[in-house]
Amino acid sequence: MSAHAAEGTRGSPHRGGTLRLTAVSSAGTLDPQINYTSQYMQVMSVVYDGLLTYPKLQGPAGGQVVPDLARSLPDMLDGGRTWVFTLRDGIRFSNGAPVTVEDVAASLRRIFRVGAPTAGSFYGAIRGADACLRDPAHCTLAGGVETDAASGRITIHLTGPDAEFPQKMAFGHAAVLPAGTPPHDLGNEAAPGTGPYRIVASSPDRGMRLERNPFFHEWSATAQPDGYVDTIIYDYGLAEEDAVTAVERGQYDWMAGLKPLDRLGEMGSRHTAQVHVYPVYGLLFLPMNVNIPPFDNILARHAVNYALDRRAMTILYGGSAIAAPLCRMVPPGLLPGDGACAWTRGADPDHPAEDGWRAPDMARARQLVRESGTAGQDVTLIVPATAMYVSMGTYLRDMLQAMGYQAHLHPLSAAMEGSYVQNTGNHVQISLLGWYADYASPSNFLDTLFGCENFHAGSDNSINISGLCDAEVQDLTQRIRTTADPQAAELLWRQVDDRITRLAPAAPMISISYVDLVSPRLGNYFATRLYHMAFSRVWVQ
Repeated sequence: MSAHAAEGTRGSPHRGGTLRLTAVSSAGTLDPQINYTSQYMQVMSVVYDGLLTYPKLQGPAGGQVVPDLARSLPDMLDGGRTWVFTLRDGIRFSNGAPVTVEDVAASLRRIFRVGAPTAGSFYGAIRGADACLRDPAHCTLAGGVETDAASGRITIHLTGPDAEFPQKMAFGHAAVLPAGTPPHDLGNEAAPGTGPYRIVASSPDRGMRLERNPFFHEWSATAQPDGYVDTIIYDYGLAEEDAVTAVERGQYDWMAGLKPLDRLGEMGSRHTAQVHVYPVYGLLFLPMNVNIPPFDNILARHAVNYALDRRAMTILYGGSAIAAPLCRMVPPGLLPGDGACAWTRGADPDHPAEDGWRAPDMARARQLVRESGTAGQDVTLIVPATAMYVSMGTYLRDMLQAMGYQAHLHPLSAAMEGSYVQNTGNHVQISLLGWYADYASPSNFLDTLFGCENFHAGSDNSINISGLCDAEVQDLTQRIRTTADPQAAELLWRQVDDRITRLAPAAPMISISYVDLVSPRLGNYFATRLYHMAFSRVWVQ
């Protein structure tokens, strides 16, 4: 155990106690290679580890890749086509079994066998991945992954250079699980992990319980620090309004999700010390299905972008202190030219407004709907059934109605909305979603959300919800993967961004900051841009 662990946790008077969390609902499967929700990935970050990770550090440092189960950052060979990792010694899973190189290789194969949402976009460059994507059940990654038990080496061969491969290996879907983990969605069963906590009980209706992993020892205070609390209780079912009150009074220590608009003023004025606001690489947007009416017509998609009152969406989210109008599918800070807007009155994709979004253009939107021949069609908007999203959804339904559609609003449980809108079998036309970066790169928005390889018909794990598959976008994205020069890559991403804007498979609404509310007894508040509040870093006594 490191000296940091002895001083920071075991030797600390703050060690011990129970961290009490609450959420409106569960967030789907406990399978760390499938779940793609911010709510559960926050939990997974203290339960599972990969060869690499994003450190539990605050500020920009939290976005830099560091070694985790690997001893060091990988050696890059053959111009970025080969990556060599060396596994740390002496690490055990929460069931006591030692972590081996075969566990690593099996976990990489399992990404494809279980149909991880990022299998194609993040790990599709591994040699043999094409065969795995075509026939997941028989995935071997032949020629792609080599292991040497004696030296602890894992060698990964790519079909071509991928400048962001370390960032992808640091993402949670590359978690290392025991080699015998079943090759199917684990659902409500938790696989053994290597982090400081383990999930010991879980009910999708009631909540989950995490306790200390008895086999954990701190190998890196940066990558996976030991935790202060002994137990984490995560309860579901409390309405947002009630959750705010419960956290303010100290009945819970933290609540997941967005805070109701009507409580923000009270939180900021009466509970200032309990409120934390920090920027995230995140946005709210409206993906539109480009393969079914009416949004298979590009004019209809442009119409939604022009009609959208982004200032109203900013207000409904909580105001200009925590949100801002957004006209592109990349949040601020990841590409130059953050302020330019094609979807405002007096602008278009050929002549964007350099001073940003000004006002909606409903007259132009109505004209485009008429020109598209889609006026009068039925359109159903799917939103999460939470107070803020339903308020936004009601506004957006009225907007669609004013554009010339027969509009309907369909709220769904937040636990199922994401998977529901991803499945093409549900014929979702338009939906309202939030999206956070997996790591600090435009690829997390332009490639992950619109890449051909991320569309899987009939699957709940088809994160390309719009169904867009554009040859020009694919070609540019592939060129970026093989570009080592950051400035050259940035220029190419700007071309992708411009192309996505013109095709309009989605309507970006607002960029966002995150508002956290914690109990009066919670100390050492600690949050990162990628995984929000770190459950292992806070204390309650």
